[in-house]
Amino acid sequence: MKVFAFHLMPYGALDMSYAEEHNSVWLKLPNSYFDPKIGHELYNRYLDELELAAEVGFDGISVNEHHQNAYGLMPSPVVMAAALARNTEKCKIAILGNAFALREHPLTLAEEHAMIDNITGGRLITGMVRGVGCEYFSMGVNPAYSLERHIEAHDLVVRAWTETGPFAFEGKHYHFEYVNMWPRPYQDPHPPIWCPSQGSTETIEWAAHPDRKYVYLQAYSAFESVLRYLNMYRSVAEQNYGYTASSGQIAWSVPVYCAETDEQAMEEVRPHIESLFNTFLPKISQSMFVPPGYMTASSMKKIFAHKATLRGGQKVEDLMQRGVIVVGSPDTVRDTLIERHRQAGFEHVLIMPQFGTLPADLTEKNLRLLGAEVVPALQALDENHYAGFELSAAAAE
Repeated sequence: MKVFAFHLMPYGALDMSYAEEHNSVWLKLPNSYFDPKIGHELYNRYLDELELAAEVGFDGISVNEHHQNAYGLMPSPVVMAAALARNTEKCKIAILGNAFALREHPLTLAEEHAMIDNITGGRLITGMVRGVGCEYFSMGVNPAYSLERHIEAHDLVVRAWTETGPFAFEGKHYHFEYVNMWPRPYQDPHPPIWCPSQGSTETIEWAAHPDRKYVYLQAYSAFESVLRYLNMYRSVAEQNYGYTASSGQIAWSVPVYCAETDEQAMEEVRPHIESLFNTFLPKISQSMFVPPGYMTASSMKKIFAHKATLRGGQKVEDLMQRGVIVVGSPDTVRDTLIERHRQAGFEHVLIMPQFGTLPADLTEKNLRLLGAEVVPALQALDENHYAGFELSAAAAE
């Protein structure tokens, strides 16, 4: 198994009295709440934390994209990946992901990813996400075209990375008379592509297609739901496309906190993990999070059903019981993640070691304990430790 450290880079200094006047940290929270001096400190602290993860033995470090909110301060994860490229030597750098479909000129992102791939000598992983509905409102893009823009942007970028130019590209949304990538990616034919998703059937079917077989990443769900979505991917591969998806195509992202004992871990993590789920995760209308036309009605119903228990008023005990987070001593965390792998068979686990308001000292302790006492045991796991799944049961979900 490959173990990554994943960072949201939240605005952990948020004045929590915002809730008296504003109902969400996404889209509508005035940017007067952001102090650039604090931003300077946080950005550099968060980069240090990802570099520490590489130092203590994680296989990779990862960043992602969000716009106009206090939940994640990375409107451009490329900037963060570039900052990390020169200060790390061996670990993978995963952009999970960039929303190519939000751009009028996705070739700009393709060029930037190729640059980082060259700088790192082929350590880049590219994540292609559609982005939740809020991102489309942020960028003024019609969310009803999300899926078709995503597919078309992907096709344009992959052709740009792999075909000799110049050539013309004429699509419904993107038109280029000259596509002639300079620089070309370092990796041949291009960086690995991952597909983080909320779990729409359309995205799973697209990612699992034999022409792609992209790594599917599930996050922010009770583990029962995680298992359903990962098994859905395996089922689609088996039933729709006639092949067996490997564990290398499966990934899970989960907030994890480790302390000396289970009791200490609970005491230390409580206010910070609850701030993530009750303050930073968007308290926003469903019509803005998943707008009409963004996905099919059937996919929307499934996602709302799986996410319904995560909307507000979360307690750390409930989050632990449902498997949304993993908290405890090194033994507890290690055993829990090993058991989760046995059930789901993911070859990639993305551990979120910092969340909400978790301070620097606790984040560093968390990373060092994980690196010393948890990560090596996870890295020793492979497909032989996976229990497998029942196709009939997965297909029924």
